[in-house]
Amino acid sequence: MKCKAIMSKEAFERADNFNNAPFLLLFFLLIISCFTRCRNGLPPGDPDNDGLLLPGGFDAVVVVDSLAGAARHLAVNDNGDIYVKLRFPDSLGGNAALRDTDNDGKADIIKTFGDYQDRDQYGTAMRINNGYLWFSSVTRIFRQKLSPGKLIPDSEMELMLTDTQRISQHDAKPIAFDNNGNMYVPFGAPSDCCQINDRTPFSPGIYPCPLLELRGGIWKFDAGKPNQFQKDGQKFATGLRSVVALAWDTADNNLFTAAHGRDDLMEAWPNLFTSWQSSVLPSEVFLKLEEGADAGWPYHYYDQIQEKYVLNPEYGGDGKKQGDVSKLVKPLVGFPGHVAPNDLLFYKGDQFPERYKGGAFIAFHGSTSSAPYPQTGYFVAFVPMKNGAPSGPWEVFADGFVSKQPLVNPSDAIYRPMGLAQGPDGSLYVSDSEKGKIWRIMFKGDKNGFGKSQLAEAEKRKLQAPNIKMPDEAKDILEQNRRKQNGRLYWLYCRACHQSDGKGDGSRFPPLAGSEWVTGDSKVLIGIVLNGKEGEITVKGRTYNGSMPELSLLNDDQIANILTYIRLRFNNDSTAITAEEVSKVRKELKK
Repeated sequence: MKCKAIMSKEAFERADNFNNAPFLLLFFLLIISCFTRCRNGLPPGDPDNDGLLLPGGFDAVVVVDSLAGAARHLAVNDNGDIYVKLRFPDSLGGNAALRDTDNDGKADIIKTFGDYQDRDQYGTAMRINNGYLWFSSVTRIFRQKLSPGKLIPDSEMELMLTDTQRISQHDAKPIAFDNNGNMYVPFGAPSDCCQINDRTPFSPGIYPCPLLELRGGIWKFDAGKPNQFQKDGQKFATGLRSVVALAWDTADNNLFTAAHGRDDLMEAWPNLFTSWQSSVLPSEVFLKLEEGADAGWPYHYYDQIQEKYVLNPEYGGDGKKQGDVSKLVKPLVGFPGHVAPNDLLFYKGDQFPERYKGGAFIAFHGSTSSAPYPQTGYFVAFVPMKNGAPSGPWEVFADGFVSKQPLVNPSDAIYRPMGLAQGPDGSLYVSDSEKGKIWRIMFKGDKNGFGKSQLAEAEKRKLQAPNIKMPDEAKDILEQNRRKQNGRLYWLYCRACHQSDGKGDGSRFPPLAGSEWVTGDSKVLIGIVLNGKEGEITVKGRTYNGSMPELSLLNDDQIANILTYIRLRFNNDSTAITAEEVSKVRKELKK
């Protein structure tokens, strides 16, 4: 593209004499500025890169400020058209298509399309492969043939894969494609650690874990065959509780993932783990997966501090013990706990400096389980790669999505990086799951001169930013006052999911603040605590699909304490609950 006119013809004529030197100097400075920011035909970046913190020489422009329905994964076609899987689909469709017609970097045509089943917030995939646009709900994967020049595909929507099990936690359905016509799909485990009673304190794990037969792994399918079911595929890798970031590296010819670790070590086993350990462990791991790979779940987790796999406490672990780890795949990188890697992209473009080519970008959606320390993640990392392995330490690439530091609650995050895509010119696109914002990141500096000085600020943030660094166990603890006696039980048993402010995590776990379930019938509320709750629940008009553990192990006074705490706080204006009320419901439920 060409830079837009920055001076009218009349203004130029007035400046075209040496008696107006200051004006002429300003004019040439503007020209230099324009061509610097429009280098290689790239559009100008936004002022201050719209708040993003990037290595030297990089610019960012906001493609769209807010998509109705927010965003999950995205893909960019060869002509620059952008396709986005919507997080909160409406009646207009589950996908969005964007086009920039005047090459200023901003989408000026935005359309929604795709009327298909289960278009809920966890439907994730949006990829382009072999001339088709591929996208998913939580239970189905679809494709449509793209037509040259057309923004919205008008071909028949093909159903490629159906998951017949009921929707549960860790269903997302990202997809990846290899060089031989195969498609790879994770099937997340509907559990934290395969306990007898999911997410219930001190509940042991089931051995052998029956979930591993059909869940907790990645399956391989024929990418050209419609109407498949899980039984039509082949289990490719196991031991993976939750996978959202998945990619095939065409150079190394292997499948890679950045996987989510388990939650809440202290909340489940307060006799074995501290709140600091629960905040930083277990690692979210970057893995190279060859056929038959085992990443350890649910029996083991990876400890990036000790640099080894250890047994989960549900299977006899204490944070140090190891079982048989001889067959477990060794992580390429052990990232901090709970940073939530939600997309993975291997950079194949020529726009960025040479050091980025072949390396892996990872979008960290951000933690919900790091309290009482700052919530972590909410940035894009880069791992330099060579021959299928890291060639140096991981780096901070894009930060600044969270304007409020330290981040106490996930609900305070304005933006959460979710999806990654590469444009035909080598630009990197990043989507946000909260507002539906999309950034285009471009390099306009000196590629040959790119080095340590351009990376210096990012290296400082890796060591100092509250959302990125390893927290100091004593100095970085937050909200100490909330851990006093009145809120101690809430903090121990409820805070991990419903958060310190009672607003939930914004996706899996519902808010308690203003909840009709909290302020309504006390008998119903007590029953949920005693029995737990599985499946969908609607709170304040929005549907959630997490897992509420039963807390019948607590005595009547403890449950009354917790429920009184939440009914009198978080802007709830209700009444206290007594131990006698809890006892009566317990007897009725035989708990």
